[in-house]
Formats: sequence, structure tokens, C-alpha cells
Amino acid sequence: MVQVQSTTEVTGEKSGKSVPAWVPRSVQNYIDHTEMGIPIRALAREQGCHASTVLRQIRRVETLRDDPLVDNALKSLGGGEVSVREQVQKRLDSMRQAKIDAGEKEVPNIAELSAHGNRVLKRLCETGAVLAVAADMEKAVIVRDGNDGENTRTGVVDRTIAEAMALKGWISAPEGGRISRYQITSQGRSALADIMALDESEHLNTGLDASVGHCSDVPSRARYGVTESPLSALARRRDRDGTRFLTSEMVRAGERLREDFEIAQMGAEVARNWESFLQALRPASAPAPVSATPAIERAHARVIDALAELGPGLSDVTLRCCCFLEGLETAEKVLGWSARSGKIVLRIALMRLQAHYADASVQETAMIG
Repeated sequence: MVQVQSTTEVTGEKSGKSVPAWVPRSVQNYIDHTEMGIPIRALAREQGCHASTVLRQIRRVETLRDDPLVDNALKSLGGGEVSVREQVQKRLDSMRQAKIDAGEKEVPNIAELSAHGNRVLKRLCETGAVLAVAADMEKAVIVRDGNDGENTRTGVVDRTIAEAMALKGWISAPEGGRISRYQITSQGRSALADIMALDESEHLNTGLDASVGHCSDVPSRARYGVTESPLSALARRRDRDGTRFLTSEMVRAGERLREDFEIAQMGAEVARNWESFLQALRPASAPAPVSATPAIERAHARVIDALAELGPGLSDVTLRCCCFLEGLETAEKVLGWSARSGKIVLRIALMRLQAHYADASVQETAMIG
């Protein structure tokens, strides 16, 4: 009987690569059979199921290779040479080799997938949001249909993360093409609920009260409706003359701050630092994340610069509504403001934030993340 390793980690003898724990069992069976040459009956005996079950799984994964993200993910995991776009794949392979030479990981582990999944899936739950993937680009972009048919870019995702999410069945593209538009699936919504529940459970066990003192105005991690953020709801409002309450530039500025904030939170215990920072906006800045990657450190610095530019008051409401996703009524109550004054202050803050990013774009790229 051929011995197959556990579902936690499967190593291919031909490819010499390790399959992460998040990879579905059906994909592991596909790699074991096509790359390692393990018979289907041997896989079925090891898993205690019928051989036809394993065969159906392998056939299903094979049909999924028409999806470029899934195809590239399988090539990365198993080392297979089958590709639906050979010329494009050659270019992507050179990009991946450059990453390997630079010491970067090619395949995300389960912790990285959960962290990015929490960020990306929340965005894709918003009304009109899709993940746009171009065949010859190493980055995917999250865009959302905005007012009057305009599109707002709300995030940037590494292609390896997008490939893993497609392989997990969290996202799918109804139609192909040079630019594929992926939408969140029911599996993706279930995965997001699990990730959010786990994140909330870990947050409650970190001893947050000890790190922020006894202040009662620290925003909790109450789940805001993931179909839209407070900024999206405010962007739909109009003034008495019919003009939009927020311009598209203001919305993009708020979304850019939120994206940087979410990237910065992927560092170890950064969430507690941000909540502590709410109590110390005047004299100091939030402590830098511990053992963070350069990308996280840069995102952290960008948020600090933006909030410092806004100053007291404006930074409070912006951080609460755009980053912590607190509703305007809640923010007004916590900050001690009069009813319906929060939207006016937030608009002023977004105008200043827009000007800040416009000045920064002269020196550096305006790309999120």
C-alpha cells in the first residue's frame, strides 16, 4: 500500500514543493495523482473512500484549469507545465523567479491567506465590487462601481493571494478574457464569516483592556454590515441642489486611507496599537508594528502621516468612520458632538485628506499599498 502524507502538508517528490494546509483535499489528490504518480485507488484507500470519489475530484480540478488563476496556482503548487496561456505564463514564471531570488515566498501560508482573505473578501462583499485580474499583471485590483458609473479602486492584491483564493473557491469569474472580473462566492462569504469569528475571538483573548487603559471611547470590533462601509452610505447622499455630498475624489481618499490601515493591521498586534493611538492623537503617534514586513511598515507610516496632517478632531472621525467602520451616529455620540454634525466634519476631513494625497503623489506613486 502506498503511504500518503497527512492533509496538513503534502510534499511532491517530482516538484519538491510543500503543499500548504489551506489547499483543499481534492487539489491535494490531483497533485498526488498527476505529479507524484500515486494511483487513484491508493489515494482512496488511504482516505477511506471509493475510488470514484477521488476520480471525480481529480476531473473537477482538471476542468478548473481553464481559470487562469487556478491554473497558475496549480502550476505553483505542483510544478505542472500545462497552461492555458503559455506566452503569458512564461512572463509570470520570470516574475516568480525574481521573487524567489529576492527571498519572497511564492505560495502563501495559511496565516497569510487568512489575513489577506479578511481584507479582500470584506471588500468584495461591498455592492458592485469585483477583483479585476489582467493576464499579464502580477497584481490584482479591487474596484467598486461608484456614483454615475464611475469605478473606485479600493485595494490591490498580490496575484499569488488571488490564485489561492480562486483555488479555494472563494472567488470566481463568470466570464474570461484578458481582464477577468472575479466575484465573491458563497464559499467565500462562509470563509469570511469564519475568519471574522476567529479574529474576533483572538481579539477578545489578547487582554485589550490592559493595553488601552480604562477609556470607554475606544471603538470595539463590532461587525459593520459588510455590504457597504459608512463612507459608501454617505457617498450616496446629495445636497439640496442635487449635487453629491461627497465627490469621487473624497471617496477615493477615504478608501485609500482604509486600505493602508488594513494593510498596516496585518502586523503583529497592530490592532491594539491603533486603538491605543486613538487616546494619544495629540502628543504621539502609534507605535510601529513589531516584526512587520516592509510593505506593512510603509502602510503604517502612510497612515500616521495622513492622520498627523488631519490633526485632532478630524483625525478622530476619519479613523473611526473610514478605518474602524463606525457609523456616524456612534462616532458623534462617542466624541460628544451634536447630532448630524459628524457628516459635515467628515467631509471637511476628506477634503483635507484628498489634498494631502494630492501633494504626496507629486513625490511618489498614488497606488494603494
